[in-house]
Amino acid sequence: MLITHLGHTPTVHPDAWVAPNAVLCGDVHVGPGCRILFGAQIIAEGGRISLGEQVIVMENAVLRSNDHHPLTIGNHCLIGPQAHVVGCTLEDEVFIATGSAIFHGAHIGRGSEVRIHGVVHLKSTLPPGSTVPIGWVAVGQPARILPPHEHEAIWAQQGPLNFPLTVYGLQREEANMVTITRGLSERLGRHLHDSTQWDDLVL
Repeated sequence: MLITHLGHTPTVHPDAWVAPNAVLCGDVHVGPGCRILFGAQIIAEGGRISLGEQVIVMENAVLRSNDHHPLTIGNHCLIGPQAHVVGCTLEDEVFIATGSAIFHGAHIGRGSEVRIHGVVHLKSTLPPGSTVPIGWVAVGQPARILPPHEHEAIWAQQGPLNFPLTVYGLQREEANMVTITRGLSERLGRHLHDSTQWDDLVL
């Protein structure tokens, strides 16, 4: 399904394929040889989403952008099932495994791997050829790669990156569930004017 959002309709290269129940919304550009599998969601909410050549987006993966964080995926990348990739840059030949999460402003170098349930935190930079082991967390610039039980060490790197300000536009002392959901409700309300179409070229 293709959804026009904020005046932008997704474009899909004729050599690409999008599953019938995948959703592409807004300023999304899918390059040649890409395969967008069943249940995948690629949602551009202000920032552009660009997929290079032969990018594979597996079942139920979620790719997102927003006004301040476009999403760029290079050539020959694979996004695993149920992965969450938002507002970041993946260079060529990057592997994002099942259930992994890549956050706003992250930059993942060429040939890197984020293994099952790995996390690359916001504004974190992985050099080319890096590996985030199963369930581990990469955080910082350059990223430190830490096991999930080392919460204090992760927080020491994560805290200054200011997740509430980067993601929600709120200072940490302003961020609570009322202010967060109020702001998200307003921004996501822009979908009230979307228009939906099915495109036989991508079915």
